[in-house]
Amino acid sequence: MNGEHSMATPGESCAGLRVWNQTEQEPVAYHLLNLCFLRAAGSWVPPMYLWVLGPIYLLYIHRHGCCYLRMSRLFKIKMVLGFALILLYTFNAAVPLWRIHRGMPQAPELLIHPTVWLTTMSFATFLIHMERKKGVRASGLLFGYWLLCCLVPAIDTVQQASAGSFRQEPLHHLATYLCLSLVVAELVLSCLVDQPPFFSEDSKPLNPCPEAEASFPSKAMFWWASGLLWKGYRKLLGPKDLWSLERENSSEELVSQLEREWRRNFSELPGHKGHSGMGTPETEAFLQPERSQRGPLLRAIWRVFRSTFLLGTLSLVISDAFRFAVPKLLSLFLEFMGDLESSAWTGWLLAVLMFLSACLQTLFEQQYMYRVKVLQMRLRTAITGLVYRKVLVLSSGSRKSSAAGDVVNLVSVDVQRLVESILHLNGLWLLFLWIIVCFVYLWQLLGPSALTAVAVFLSLLPLNFFITKKRSFHQEEQMRQKASRARLTSSMLRTVRTIKSHGWECAFLERLLHIRGQELGALKTSAFLFSVSLVSFQVSTFLVALVVFAVHTLVAEDNAMDAEKAFVTLTVLSILNKAQAFLPFSVHCLVQARVSFDRLAAFLCLEEVDPNGMVLSPSRCSSKDRISIHNGTFAWSQESPPCLHGINLTVPQGCLLAVVGPVGAGKSSLLSALLGELLKVEGSVSIEGSVAYVPQEAWVQNTSVVENVCFRQELDLPWLQEVLEACALGSDVASFPAGVHTPVGEQGMNLSGGQKQRLSLARAVYRRAAVYLMDDPLAALDAHVSQEVFKQVIGPSGLLQGTTRILVTHTLHVLPQADQILVLANGTIAEMGSYQDLLHRNGALVGLLDGARQPAGEGEGEAHAAATSDDLGGFSGGGTPTRRPERPRPSDAAPVKGSTSEAQMEPSLDDVEVTGLTAGEDSVQYGRVKSATYLSYLRAVGTPLCTYTLFLFLCQQVASFCQGYWLSLWADDPVVDGKQMHSALRGSIFGLLGCLQAIGLFASMAAVFLGGARASCLLFRSLLWDVARSPIGFFERTPVGNLLNRFSKETDIVDVDIPDKMRTLLTYAFGLLEVGLAVSMATPLAIVAILPLMLLYAGFQSLYVATCCQLRRLESASYSSVCSHLAETFQGSQVVRAFQAQGPFTAQHDALMDENQRISFPRLVADRWLAANLELLGNGLVFVAATCAVLSKAHLSAGLAGFSVSAALQVTQTLQWVVRSWTDLENSMVAVERVQDYVHTPKEAPWRLPSSAAQPLWPCGGQIEFRDFGLRHRPELPMAVQGVSLKIHAGEKVGIVGRTGAGKSSLTWGLLRLQEATEGGIWIDGVPITDMGLHTLRSRITIIPQDPVLFPGSLRMNLDLLQENTDEGIWAALETVQLKAFVTSLPGQLQYECSGQGDDLSVGQKQLLCLARALLRKTQILILDEATASVDPGTEIQMQAALERWFAQCTVLLIAHRLRSVMNCARVLVMDEGQVAESGSPAQLLAQKGLFYRLAQESGLA
Repeated sequence: MNGEHSMATPGESCAGLRVWNQTEQEPVAYHLLNLCFLRAAGSWVPPMYLWVLGPIYLLYIHRHGCCYLRMSRLFKIKMVLGFALILLYTFNAAVPLWRIHRGMPQAPELLIHPTVWLTTMSFATFLIHMERKKGVRASGLLFGYWLLCCLVPAIDTVQQASAGSFRQEPLHHLATYLCLSLVVAELVLSCLVDQPPFFSEDSKPLNPCPEAEASFPSKAMFWWASGLLWKGYRKLLGPKDLWSLERENSSEELVSQLEREWRRNFSELPGHKGHSGMGTPETEAFLQPERSQRGPLLRAIWRVFRSTFLLGTLSLVISDAFRFAVPKLLSLFLEFMGDLESSAWTGWLLAVLMFLSACLQTLFEQQYMYRVKVLQMRLRTAITGLVYRKVLVLSSGSRKSSAAGDVVNLVSVDVQRLVESILHLNGLWLLFLWIIVCFVYLWQLLGPSALTAVAVFLSLLPLNFFITKKRSFHQEEQMRQKASRARLTSSMLRTVRTIKSHGWECAFLERLLHIRGQELGALKTSAFLFSVSLVSFQVSTFLVALVVFAVHTLVAEDNAMDAEKAFVTLTVLSILNKAQAFLPFSVHCLVQARVSFDRLAAFLCLEEVDPNGMVLSPSRCSSKDRISIHNGTFAWSQESPPCLHGINLTVPQGCLLAVVGPVGAGKSSLLSALLGELLKVEGSVSIEGSVAYVPQEAWVQNTSVVENVCFRQELDLPWLQEVLEACALGSDVASFPAGVHTPVGEQGMNLSGGQKQRLSLARAVYRRAAVYLMDDPLAALDAHVSQEVFKQVIGPSGLLQGTTRILVTHTLHVLPQADQILVLANGTIAEMGSYQDLLHRNGALVGLLDGARQPAGEGEGEAHAAATSDDLGGFSGGGTPTRRPERPRPSDAAPVKGSTSEAQMEPSLDDVEVTGLTAGEDSVQYGRVKSATYLSYLRAVGTPLCTYTLFLFLCQQVASFCQGYWLSLWADDPVVDGKQMHSALRGSIFGLLGCLQAIGLFASMAAVFLGGARASCLLFRSLLWDVARSPIGFFERTPVGNLLNRFSKETDIVDVDIPDKMRTLLTYAFGLLEVGLAVSMATPLAIVAILPLMLLYAGFQSLYVATCCQLRRLESASYSSVCSHLAETFQGSQVVRAFQAQGPFTAQHDALMDENQRISFPRLVADRWLAANLELLGNGLVFVAATCAVLSKAHLSAGLAGFSVSAALQVTQTLQWVVRSWTDLENSMVAVERVQDYVHTPKEAPWRLPSSAAQPLWPCGGQIEFRDFGLRHRPELPMAVQGVSLKIHAGEKVGIVGRTGAGKSSLTWGLLRLQEATEGGIWIDGVPITDMGLHTLRSRITIIPQDPVLFPGSLRMNLDLLQENTDEGIWAALETVQLKAFVTSLPGQLQYECSGQGDDLSVGQKQLLCLARALLRKTQILILDEATASVDPGTEIQMQAALERWFAQCTVLLIAHRLRSVMNCARVLVMDEGQVAESGSPAQLLAQKGLFYRLAQESGLA
């Protein structure tokens, strides 16, 4: 470093500087280890380093710099030391000039070196100044520079001190010592961090990430994360303990960049349609895209993230350079060990160089991993955000082709697989580069014999690519089966009440397990091929070694197998082995990623809502018409036929327009067209002013009442109170434990159906919009509540008076109150006008009213104004009827935190008091995974298979050890006349051991994968059984999202991750045993270093596992919130768009994703912290093994020395991967904990009992007797039904009525044993229902619920789930419900596939299909639980006529809101507060003028 020094030590010549002018052939070691060469390299490398990287660094900080730093004491000291070094080198350059001036000749380098270092030190000092100006607090560039600068002064200091020539040249010594002191001081100061900038552009977060405050060594080693790891080791981590998210990692920043590039790329595609970009017909289901659409998305991802990826790739390339330096250094080291005359310092230097090379390889590799992991995190955030934004703009046709479960599966599985593939992208080219470099090394070692290695390797490549191709086919098959299973599971969990009511659990379990069996079959085949692929690469490595050694010893002239050839070849082959083992895994991951990427790209290309489908303009006071449609023709999608034709409609300001028509006429489609949800084929649609929308099926969010009503609007308490009172929610909210702040639960699980509908209406009213579009908001309400809500809100004197209202309704009694009535039929406007005008026309409206007329008992001359006593006389009583607060219910229709489709309102539990229960949070376990979890998994694998697997791993590892040791013996064989005597024998046994190892490796890996598949099958069956056997209360308390997480994400981990982590752990653990034995046998002294290193490893592992397991669990729970919000938005996207609330919803998604990022980032940093520190500790073992070999050189053979050091070079990676594999396995084992969460939950009664089989014809008559019956829905709630004693005769038709909360539905639940009796009991035909199995009981009773439920699958499957009827019987049932013509028109007829839950059918059509399903069951007892509440009166007449014909001899229980429905019953039960208040015929009850009479008055029947 010092320019004064000569190129050799004082008194020692450099042989005329032969380093620079060498003509004689010398050994390689001479060139690389000559002190003159090392000193020359040390003199020129630091300046070259700084002058090459410095300008690039200056440009970077100029573009990315922030506020300047204050002139701190640290900066001042750095500058003073810099100027001191400048003065020193000025002096060193001046001395030779002075001597030349005095006539003393000087070597040119004595002047050149100080001059170069003078300019370099000046540049370094300038960089210190510029870093302060640009706000750089810790410099990695200068840290590396000062570190390099220490090399030559340190060597010179040692040599000069040992030479003892201070008196001869004191000035030279002092300059060298001063130079070293100053450089070391600069190095120490560069490890410190400067003060923060004077003025910060961003406000400082509460808990900033310590990376910004860390020094360069701390950043390189990830020591800045140690505080969080120590905190996680000492206590449970909470949100406050996690670091705040940096802006560059936030969702808002990342998604906006990717979306911008995605839109730009998509708009450049030929055939792009212009609006929004997306026009793929929805019939191309995104799960199975027919053509690749990945191009635009791939280009967008590359443009956004390429800089991070390329920088990481550069780090990886540098790391690999040091990786391949190790075999070269090992070759030099073994050359040193074989040369008895070489000096000892050469061995020490080589040991240090091997250690430094291994350390630099570790540091650069971990920097690559860190950057790629951060890139993965950012990419996951960006793509998830892109999917969420796509959900907000999906067209109605696209939504029908992709259920919420598919979308959530897309985010939770496909996005994850895509981001994981980023790590393997470089494997496609870099691993091939590894292989080439390895073959070059082999050529240098073994000469032309290495060519045989190329031949062997290339001959095996086609086999491996064939295996990979076959495996990708089975992988795609598994993905298809998995998606099918996810859809069916989601549907089952959403409709579990219907399934249990009918006793269909076994049929669905059989269907689901059949799909699961096909999925596991594909998984087993894929795992088998994966094992073959790995073993084939292992065999190819062994064959390379065998053929190369055989050819070399038998053919080559210099055929002796010495230590250098043997063990350097082994080291090179170990690198080759890693490349060949990692290559199929990389290909496998990329194949998976390609499938997932295609699914993502196809989803992002689905058809969007046309922004030009409806023109929304600000309100103008002068305008008379608020809504206008001119010659409008609309379709659901590009490929479907138009559903509305020739619509011409004008709605003036302040008008109440009622839209009526038969089922399937297009009423809801008209509102969708006005909202811009339908594809506009021709015409125009315009709306003036803001819009509020009330959907037919209520959609509420998992928030409080007030947040649902305000819906991102500012809180106005007086207006909120007025809205709640008008919507008949005031008394309900007052009864809630937290008032308006009471959480409603997921999908309103704490509310009844009527409450949810009124809450949905209140949300629209609170909006104070100019235009209101309401899709049958009164259908789910009791008659008196319906009247009240209409009068207070919708009607002429309601809160919405003066606004423009379009009301789609089946409630015909409101029609006289409407300003205009529009009648739709077959997608066209049949007629439009005022109520009186349409009556006089005697057209379509009159036909509707006639269809709703009572079948009998009304004279021909009755005026149409009183066409239906219930429907049209609703306002005759005058005044607002009094009503009690409707009691909320727990619902099984909670939205799925992983998957749900259209919200379904199951039969209302109208008598459960609210208890303030919120949606259940997903369980999060803390601490280490319990040993019982491992034991349960191993029991699922099976003890014999576990023992057999361990034995196989031991056998193959013994074969591996013997193979390496046999090679060391071969290398030590004496050489006679240039040949070894036993080469053939050595080669034959070497080949035999390699074959045994390959066989054992395949058998052991196949055993692990087969055991994993067996365990996965049993655990899934157990989870499915535990959930299916749970009572209905379990589903009311457990959000479906939590269940879907177990059935999707956690099951995927058990299927794939755990077997793979188990295989990795066993491979490395047994490999560690082999390495430990090898090192201990060759150099026993190394054991002294191994033991403390093992203690340090244990300490690092304890810190890491305690924190990482917590972070993993927190991350899983937080990601559930992201999935839940995504599913919730998918269900309510039409409402969100109608309210123009896309912005707030996007912001909420970004906030949830950012919270998940706050957990993901510390977890990936903890991974790097572990890897970097453990590998550095392992690199220390390399140094110990090498130094032990140097110390034992006198009595250690070259073969044993090579065996020791080459084994030590492997232990670093092996030890690190043992810890990582164990930790990954423990993290994955959390999934086993979670799938076993429901093992100990209460289960319902047995499905089948032996006593049931003895009565196959039960019940014969259908007599039902309640004896002092009572039940409560949960232990903490009051009795919902109590003291009910009555007998219903066989064949009797009994109506059950009562106000909301009276206990009507609870009676039927008790009859079906959905809720077990708390007191008393129920007898059917004299047999207690508790003596019958649940399936026996439920299969003998038919229930038609209020809301129709269909399942994914064919129409025939939906009608005859148990396949008990012929096609003729099914067609007869369809003809009875007047659906035969409709089904005949469907493609495939009975084999027509219902999408989702029959989303492509109208509510009325679905209800008629459910009726046909009931007709086919042919049971003696029929329950209609509000079955006609959601259909128009005409459909209701059809249903009643069919029921009267098919169930004339059956016992019928009819629960009804519409009293008209029970007027033909032989007896009516009036429920009040859980008891039977009145019982008798309708005429008797009306004559008593009791509760039934009051209800009839409210309905206009009395």
